[in-house]
Amino acid sequence: MLNYKDIFPNNKKWIAEKKKINPEVFEELSKNQDPSFLLITCCDSRVAPLQMMGAEPGEVFIHRNIANIVNHDDPNCMAAIEYAIQYLNVKHVVVCGHYYCGGVIAAGDSTELDIIEPWIKPIRVMIEANKSTLVAIKDPDEQHRTLVRKHVLEQCKHVISSPPYQKAMKKKIAPQVHGWVLDLKSGEVVELT
Repeated sequence: MLNYKDIFPNNKKWIAEKKKINPEVFEELSKNQDPSFLLITCCDSRVAPLQMMGAEPGEVFIHRNIANIVNHDDPNCMAAIEYAIQYLNVKHVVVCGHYYCGGVIAAGDSTELDIIEPWIKPIRVMIEANKSTLVAIKDPDEQHRTLVRKHVLEQCKHVISSPPYQKAMKKKIAPQVHGWVLDLKSGEVVELT
């Protein structure tokens, strides 16, 4: 378990490791960012975006929220998409969900939540729309996995229909959109689209 008192010594070790590979790494990072990817993923502590991609700082622009939801009414998400496409010229937008996502699990539960309720409502709507498909799956684990995959694909559609992405389409600068799922049991990232 990470202790607060270990964070700053850990930071010093990380700096030393990075500088051993490239002594100018932080000077270079301070000047500019040139990522190829916008990654929209869950803020779950078990999801480690750079590590799972084998990426370094500066290579991935990241937007995180509960259950990797792309909501057109969320100015933070729309700003991240717009900035990544219009100013960073990313080549790929990735929506990455993960199995055993607390937001997806909460959406499948009938418990009424407080602040998170409006946030996960679109997942609840999707569950209702796919109820017959989901009920036909007898294994609860596979039912959850199917729901996570459907949710990721739905969020990819939301990226494509978002105002910033549509503007990029008109300008012929729209990046590719991908849907991924991280399997927490294996660490494997699976491409859906």
